[in-house]
Amino acid sequence: MRLETNRLILREWSKKDVNDIVEGLNDLEVSKWLAFAPYPYTKKDAEEWINFCIKGAKKGNKRDSYEFAIELKSEKKIIGGISLSRINKFQGTAGGGIWINAKYHGHGYGTEAFGERLKFAFNKLKLRRIENGFFKENPSSFKIQKRFGYKIEGMRRGGFRCKADGKIKDEYITGLLRKDWKKKVKS
Repeated sequence: MRLETNRLILREWSKKDVNDIVEGLNDLEVSKWLAFAPYPYTKKDAEEWINFCIKGAKKGNKRDSYEFAIELKSEKKIIGGISLSRINKFQGTAGGGIWINAKYHGHGYGTEAFGERLKFAFNKLKLRRIENGFFKENPSSFKIQKRFGYKIEGMRRGGFRCKADGKIKDEYITGLLRKDWKKKVKS
């Protein structure tokens, strides 16, 4: 699976991405906002993640997640990852998340990748609802979501122990319906 924007390619992970994923996630300023990324993030962690993603991609039409590497076209470099996970075709729902290497923050890459992921979810997979979230201490994560029409729907108090810093974190739950996304995209 491969998706493309003006500046980015969203594609399946490959074994050659190990060094880029370690560079991006072996940074506490990135990994502390992800529930399941350890810190320090090692080559072994990256290899295990990539193998998991490759195995999932082999499920074809039966897969329940898409884990995309975010490649910056101009540098042919992986600068982050974005997922569409827990896909339930009967319900028409999914979740997911995103991370961007700190060296590439502030350039709109996250927003660009997030928009392409939503287009894929709503137009190709015909999903009706995407659920995301963000840790209470990271409101900048919601800025991206809000641009596309997400709404805060609640909070999981003490919902996660972050693997990177070991802290228990509250998570705001956010949701986006296809009909709301279509209104936002047209405006």
